[in-house]
Amino acid sequence: MSRIAAVFANLRAEGRAALIPFVEAYDPNRATTIELLTGMATHGADIIEIGVPFTDPMADGPTIQAAGRRALDAGASLHGVLDIVREFRSANNHTPLVLMGYLNPILSYGVDAFTQDAAAAGVDGLIVVDLPTEECDLLLPAATLNELDVIRLIAPTTSDERLPKVLEGSSGFVYYVSITGITGTRTASAADLARDIPRIRRATSLPIAVGFGVRTPEHAATIAGFADAAIVASALIEKLCATNVATVLEDVAALAAGLRTAVKIPA
Repeated sequence: MSRIAAVFANLRAEGRAALIPFVEAYDPNRATTIELLTGMATHGADIIEIGVPFTDPMADGPTIQAAGRRALDAGASLHGVLDIVREFRSANNHTPLVLMGYLNPILSYGVDAFTQDAAAAGVDGLIVVDLPTEECDLLLPAATLNELDVIRLIAPTTSDERLPKVLEGSSGFVYYVSITGITGTRTASAADLARDIPRIRRATSLPIAVGFGVRTPEHAATIAGFADAAIVASALIEKLCATNVATVLEDVAALAAGLRTAVKIPA
């Protein structure tokens, strides 16, 4: 069983949802990224999503775009991100790590070499924002061969007819982009989730994680009432910019506590 599958199996038995915080690698530097990853794993993160900085993001809102620019200025690269994963794995072999980024750096690295190196470093899953379903054969066979989960994005605009096609070959969990637009701009309501999550469940048995706009423990708890995980990104990056690592980790702990007290809404 993969690390991601094991986490969701354990949480299902406990009756709670997963917390998936986001870290933009190298923002503002490599050492801070290591400190955040290590601290998040001990402050309640069940899975950690690592952003791979890219020059031309298309789904990231202004907060993550700015973080990516700082990271690139600090020398971020795909090779460097894998080095961070290796260092994290030297002390933590149980917390799943998911890389979120764009296709071009993977193609530049070489798909076969990248998937082999990512698996060897300790990566568990990949979210490639700009990889269309119709082109997934660019990555999926090599990722599957190296036991990397390929996690697909589902949007409110994804039709019932298209859902099975988008999810074909996906594994780990489904990333539900709960709003139309970019990251960090607004949040989905309980009514939105009550409408959308059951529709996705009818198309897949994979856990469903909700992202884009999750900011507070209360909102994370609302998400946990309907879905299997809450992904928090922009709010943590903003806190890091305004304060320090310790305060970010306090927020992670508060988010985890909010998920533990969430009430599950019957399907």
